[in-house]
Amino acid sequence: MNPETLLILFVCASLLAVIANRVRIPYVVALVLGGLLLGSLKLFQAPVLSQDLLFNVVLPGLIFESAYHLPASALWRDRLAIFGLAVPGVLLSIVLTAAVFVWSSHFLGDLEGVVMPFGIALVFGAMVAATDPISVVAIFRQLQAPARLTLLVESESLLNDGTAIVFFTLFLGIAMGSSAHWTSLATSFLEIVGGGILVGGFIGWLAAEWIKRVDDAMVEITLTILAAYGSFLAADQLGYSGVISTVAAGLVCGATGIRQGMAPSVSLAVNTFWEYLGFVLNSLVFLLVGFTIHLPELFRVWPLILAAYVAITLARASVVYGVGALLSKTRSHIPWIWHFILLWGGVRGALSMVLVLSLPPHFPYREILVNLVFGVVLLTILIQGLTMTPIAKSLGIIDPNDRWSVLEARRMRLRLAQGTLDDLERLRREEFYSEEAVELIRKHFVAIQESSRASLGNLDFDPAKRLQGDFTRLYQRLLARQKKRLLDAQQAGLISQRTFDELRADLDAETLDLESQPRALRERWLEELRTQESEAGAAAAARSPESGTDPSAE
Repeated sequence: MNPETLLILFVCASLLAVIANRVRIPYVVALVLGGLLLGSLKLFQAPVLSQDLLFNVVLPGLIFESAYHLPASALWRDRLAIFGLAVPGVLLSIVLTAAVFVWSSHFLGDLEGVVMPFGIALVFGAMVAATDPISVVAIFRQLQAPARLTLLVESESLLNDGTAIVFFTLFLGIAMGSSAHWTSLATSFLEIVGGGILVGGFIGWLAAEWIKRVDDAMVEITLTILAAYGSFLAADQLGYSGVISTVAAGLVCGATGIRQGMAPSVSLAVNTFWEYLGFVLNSLVFLLVGFTIHLPELFRVWPLILAAYVAITLARASVVYGVGALLSKTRSHIPWIWHFILLWGGVRGALSMVLVLSLPPHFPYREILVNLVFGVVLLTILIQGLTMTPIAKSLGIIDPNDRWSVLEARRMRLRLAQGTLDDLERLRREEFYSEEAVELIRKHFVAIQESSRASLGNLDFDPAKRLQGDFTRLYQRLLARQKKRLLDAQQAGLISQRTFDELRADLDAETLDLESQPRALRERWLEELRTQESEAGAAAAARSPESGTDPSAE
């Protein structure tokens, strides 16, 4: 990629970001549409979305950036749901996609060569099994969707990228004639995934230990880069999953080095770097997605693309609702209203396109598979990316009027003013400052404090929704503080590991209840309080005749 082309791509990405904000559409959708337009105009020769570019440059950076920001405790708390969706769920999705597609293609016999063998259809199912919900996660973060829902969407995508690549490799080998039994396939899968976890975990641990021993932002940023790309390349060279390896490195590095070994200023620098790198890589890859897709070729096989889109949607729905049903009686249950969001959040992206482009030149049905995958990626980005916000608002998952964001901003402004006044008073007592300067600053922040407090009462909220929202947010903060105190006690040796595990499991269960069913939790508490008050009233009534008895009567 020459410097002039790279500069043009960055200019286009920046302009499209501004346009996306103005017209209120997801940034990823704007990038793909912009890439389609620029590609059709052929104003310049854009680079090709190649396997080397995605696997050696883009994928390690994006995966590490997501993984090290994920809280390991929350990931472990939802391990059943995430594992169910990302491992057996991916395999089931591949098989169902292949079956539905082969069945539906029999009704499209007027298209040449559409009825492909089931083995080839399994390869197609593996290529479109990996989800890429960047636009969905961006919407959730912007509009304050439930934190657990955002975590489920993002963490499932991280893991299913790795498992989908492994299944693609295995099914591709079978389709090309290699003989393999299901037991050997299972063994190969466990070896590739397990090896990736070990390699990535070890490299992440090395980076984290090194981070703890230095206090230099530039060095620590470099160490995280080495962990991201080193884990991917090392696992790939050893024949293991590079994606899984980078996920493991990001989780280990984030849980130990970044959260325990970094000074606040260094942590801010590292976070800023990875956020920017994520923006650059996402912008580059989705622009190239648009450049790579050629609409005239897709229009020739549009009935087949539509059949493929229906197949992957039905397969995804079966997996999401099936896993949800299995977990409905466990602590990891997922609210039913979230299931459609998990289904609709399964957007396909650049990884699917690169997998299909990596097929050997003489692979059977290669040309039609390329058009199928490209068409499915385009449909999921446009249809699901553009409709996610109105659907989430209509289901009540995010506030349609964005009032909670306004309320949060006003509360934060009040807290900042109060904290500043406390700091000012401490500095006035401990150090020598001009009283006039102190008083001027104090009056300024007192005015901000009073205006912020007054503005909190001016929001037009439904009382019941305000009560439910305040209950949820307040209890979330209290649970977070309980977990911190519990962790501090365990690290100080005040409680045993068994006690720590037991109490942490209780807090995790309470957190899951709060994030999944806050209304039911609040109503259960109210019912328990009413029962206690009723029992206390009955006990008091039973004692009152005795206390009122005249002793002389005895």
